[in-house]
Amino acid sequence: MLRITCRQPLLRIVFAIAAFTVALPAVAALPVDSKTVAVVDAGLGPCTADFTVTDDASVPVYAANIRVHITYGFMNLHKFDLQVGTNADGKARFEGLPDGPKQSLFFRSSEGGREGSAFDDPAKTCKAQFTIVLRKKSQE
Repeated sequence: MLRITCRQPLLRIVFAIAAFTVALPAVAALPVDSKTVAVVDAGLGPCTADFTVTDDASVPVYAANIRVHITYGFMNLHKFDLQVGTNADGKARFEGLPDGPKQSLFFRSSEGGREGSAFDDPAKTCKAQFTIVLRKKSQE
């Protein structure tokens, strides 16, 4: 009887793993809407930055990456790197940005061989909206 009691927790673990393994492909197979705007929340404050990324012809760029490096806290000892991708309309959003960072925020966007950037001071524009135009990277 002691052996059965020892195996019951093991059986529960085995069944839990089996159930998770069966459910995992169903979660991965969910369709992704290419019109949904991707949002990354830094959780550092009330400010937001909305982006529209286009090419030289003002056509929205799908799957462009937008990155930002945030330093905050005492002596800027805390660092945070965030990244978000654009949807089919070239849109993406950062939320929870600090409203009084000691340094302004520099956003960099890239896709393939193209890049662009935007600059923001959340102390002045807490709810910022940007259009970043991607251009071919300059050869140095």
